[in-house]
Amino acid sequence: MIVKSLSVFFPAYNEGENIKKTVLDVKKVLDGLNLKDYEIIVVNDGSKDNTAEVVTNLTKQDKRIRLVGHSSNKGYGDALKTGFSSSKYSWVAFMDSDGQFDFSEITKFLEKADQADLILGYRLTRADTILRKVFTWGWKTLAEIFLGLQVRDYSCGFKMIKREVFDSIQPLHAKEKVTQIEMLVKAQRKGFKFAEVGVHHYPRKFGLATGANFYVVLRSFRDFMKFWLELNFNKQKA
Repeated sequence: MIVKSLSVFFPAYNEGENIKKTVLDVKKVLDGLNLKDYEIIVVNDGSKDNTAEVVTNLTKQDKRIRLVGHSSNKGYGDALKTGFSSSKYSWVAFMDSDGQFDFSEITKFLEKADQADLILGYRLTRADTILRKVFTWGWKTLAEIFLGLQVRDYSCGFKMIKREVFDSIQPLHAKEKVTQIEMLVKAQRKGFKFAEVGVHHYPRKFGLATGANFYVVLRSFRDFMKFWLELNFNKQKA
């Protein structure tokens, strides 16, 4: 297997009811893989519940589990940036912490590691509300038309990417969901190789999603337009 060591991180905001099971399930999968080493990082994005406490207890049980985070809620985009910058291995996987993905499907990503620099999951059947599906379709369409992004499911919260890709596309200006668009567009323009794998998506059991929140959508649209302007009219900054 080409991947010898793997960093795995989870953006988490008020995921106290989900995070322990998510981390332990992932640890069980990683223990069963032929890896030299791994780390599990939870990015606590200013949670107001007991997310940090739950993860702190887990870190005491295994030194490969780490807690990093923000003192206040900065949003999904900043959580991704913190997760990548906190990772120490050359391959980095991230997955949403709400239990909607099965981490055992990481084997599909590992099988593609010798073919690509970014391996992107796409949801075979999306277990989300109609509103969230509509918003995602809208962002995908905008990214295709205005930015030329050619991927099946840019916002799927299950990806495995070389750390060098993240380092080479700095700085990342966007926040919220637009961060993933910016990452992928910049990587595409730099000539990094993409691969895509289908993954299953399950209904959220606990907690609330924030991606379709009106203010999140509004901020994301603002960031999208700023990124488009920078990419087309300020090449140095983008």
